[in-house]
Amino acid sequence: MLFALLATQLGSLVSPAYACGCGAMIPDGVSRMGVARETSVVRWDGRTEQMAMRFTVGGDAKRAAWIMPVPGRAAVRLGDPGLFSQLVDLTGPEYRTRHYFWPRRGDWPFDSGSRDTAGATPPGSGEAGVGVVGRERLGDFDVARLTATDPDALGDWLETNGFKLPDGLTADLKPYVDQRWEYVAVRLVPREAGGALRGTLDPLLIRFESDRLVYPMRLSRRAGSAQSLGLYVLADHRMEPASAIGGDTPEVTFAGRITPTGQVAEFAGAAPVFLTAIDQSFPVPSRIDGDHELRAAAGDTPYRRVEYTDELRTAGGIPVWILTVAGALGVAVVAALAVLRLRRRGRAPSVDGRRG
Repeated sequence: MLFALLATQLGSLVSPAYACGCGAMIPDGVSRMGVARETSVVRWDGRTEQMAMRFTVGGDAKRAAWIMPVPGRAAVRLGDPGLFSQLVDLTGPEYRTRHYFWPRRGDWPFDSGSRDTAGATPPGSGEAGVGVVGRERLGDFDVARLTATDPDALGDWLETNGFKLPDGLTADLKPYVDQRWEYVAVRLVPREAGGALRGTLDPLLIRFESDRLVYPMRLSRRAGSAQSLGLYVLADHRMEPASAIGGDTPEVTFAGRITPTGQVAEFAGAAPVFLTAIDQSFPVPSRIDGDHELRAAAGDTPYRRVEYTDELRTAGGIPVWILTVAGALGVAVVAALAVLRLRRRGRAPSVDGRRG
């Protein structure tokens, strides 16, 4: 329980900007860049929230900036890519087989003599109004942790470092400034000199104090095409969004208590925890009217998707329908022979020479 974000240009700017699920991605002034996929995992214990994000990007940008608001002072480090693949395995559907009796298209005698066996698999310096509280280089990321007392100051900070906020994004940052949130500002720079930012980047982990489970989404309202959210939530109980915040009704694709191992244990701890996987679509991003706040569901009801594979019922490798039809024909032949024998006996002469 993974999500795809179809990032689109945020207006006719020389430096096109793209929204992603929990922030704004801004390429440099001469390049284009799209976030093809962003996958996020959230761990919340009632006091501390930790988010792991992994971007898959395309385009020719040699550097870009990404801004994410957070409700508290953040610590940032690189994560383990294995976390995501392990969660995919944990939340995958249960596969079951359903048998059917009568042949269908592709089964003999309706096939064409050949069978298709291919199946679908399942930073810079501070500006006035901006405080730089920390900066570090992590893989492809040059990370600055910022405070701001003026939303315009964030734009000034970006412009000083060669980037420009798209029109309207400053206004979307104002609610965060009013709430005294802080910001993680990231410059994405390829490790290879002259290289472009392409493919799947290293996961980035952000940790901050929070007495509520929140997933920032407000900046995504600037996206020009449909957005898709996929979120893994690790908490004490099954979690659900408090509202749809302008998107389709969120769908739970997995819910269940797990005992973390491997990379999940490194991220969330080894104690048993409830894992909820949530998918949601935003057909019209401009309708997004806030951030996701997640709350405990009414109960810790487990759920797992079930995917069925339909197979023709067989016995000893022979389709049961053939055996049934053959058996029925056999019974019919025996019955016909019995009737014929009785009729012949009825026409046979009796002992005194007369026909019975």
